[in-house]
Parts: sequence; structure tokens; C-alpha cells
Amino acid sequence: MYLGQCTKDIIRWPRPASPPVAKLEIFYNSEYSMPSTHAMSGTAIPIAMVLLTYGRWQDVIAGFLYTILILLIFYPLVDLIDNFNQTYKYAPFIIIGLHLALGIFSFTLDTWSTSRGDTAEILGSGAGIACGSHATYNLGLLLDPSPHTLPLASPPLTVTLFGKAILRVAIGMLFVLIVRDIMKKITIPLACKLFSIPCDDMRQARQHMEVELPYRYITYGMVGFSITFLVPYVFSFIGIS
Repeated sequence: MYLGQCTKDIIRWPRPASPPVAKLEIFYNSEYSMPSTHAMSGTAIPIAMVLLTYGRWQDVIAGFLYTILILLIFYPLVDLIDNFNQTYKYAPFIIIGLHLALGIFSFTLDTWSTSRGDTAEILGSGAGIACGSHATYNLGLLLDPSPHTLPLASPPLTVTLFGKAILRVAIGMLFVLIVRDIMKKITIPLACKLFSIPCDDMRQARQHMEVELPYRYITYGMVGFSITFLVPYVFSFIGIS
């Protein structure tokens, strides 16, 4: 997603004209088109993407092929990166520093675009998830099953198990939404105050890089951290792990 968003602002391929294309969401009009990051994130269902994106087939195909190239490079490194994130003592500092650097030095925009905020959101989420997995692993909340227990058998579906699953979904979603709302209300006014930017119009204030990048990065960093650490910790504490 990070590479896709950055590539959009390097190629600067405009979105197709409307008509003939029917634009369902005009909020993303200012974002460039090539490659399609929807196709990149949905590479598992490229045929559906082609059928549903009349007039953008070249973007979808490019996004699909771009993702295949990225996977070919990074897939062999997944276990190495995962092990580093979880076990290396100073991993959180490196993770946060690397993701911040990628966000700051990736690209500059001549005009505001949703691409910049989306990139910061992606990087913040990734940093939060990686830091959360580090904390979860080191506190023993996420343990690999012992080899003699593999392959794992599915437990019988009971009312208790079903109730726990529903409870986990409800509590987890509520917790994450509360965290996102709190961080959003803190980071935007704080960034406006630090950089002397008027925050009477929040939508306009968020278009300033000094506000948008910290807001997106910190808010969604905490969302990612909550998903991989805080929520599992709550589940463990109340006995629904």
C-alpha cells in the first residue's frame, strides 16, 4: 500500500473522466489513479476488480502486477521481519523511526491529495501493529503452539464458544473505535496549536501536512497497537482469550 500510494504521486496519472465513468465517491477526486491501490490490496480477487472498474482496467492490471512484484521480493523475508519485530530488543524504536522516515521523505505534493493522508495512515497502522506484536510476544500473550499439538483441531461449536466469539468482536470493535476517537480529538487540536494553524474548520486544517501526518500516523498507530496488544490484553484479563 505504501509503495502504491507513493507510485501514484510519481506517475501522476489522472482519474478517468466522468462521464462516462460514474464516480461514487468524489472525496478521492484529487488522488491520482495509477496504480489502483484497491487492486493492490484486493489482489486475491482481481477478476471482480476488473468487472467492477470500467474505464480503469489499466490501473487495476498495473496494481495487480505491481503487487505480484512486491510479493516476489518481500515474501521470502516475511519470517525474518516477523521474528525481528517480535524478538529484537530495540525493534520498536527502529520500527517507529523507519515508518516516520518513510512518511516524511517518501514524496512531496504540489497540491493536497488524499494520497498523503492514506500513506501516513498505512504507515502508522503498520508501525502500531508491529510494536503491538513486539509487546504481546514479550509479555507472553502470544505464544506459538508446541509442535506436538499440531495440526490444531477445531473445537466443537458450543453456546459458550459462540458467546465468547461475539463478545470478543463487540468488545474489540468498541475498544478500537474509542481509541481512534480519543486520539483524533487529541492529535488534531494539538498539531494545530503546535504549528499555529487555525482549527476552526477541521477539514481544512487536516489538509495541512503539519496536521495531517501527525494525526493520521499517531491515531492509526494507536489503532494498530490496540489491535495487536491492548485488545488481546483485555481479552486475557477478563478471561475470553
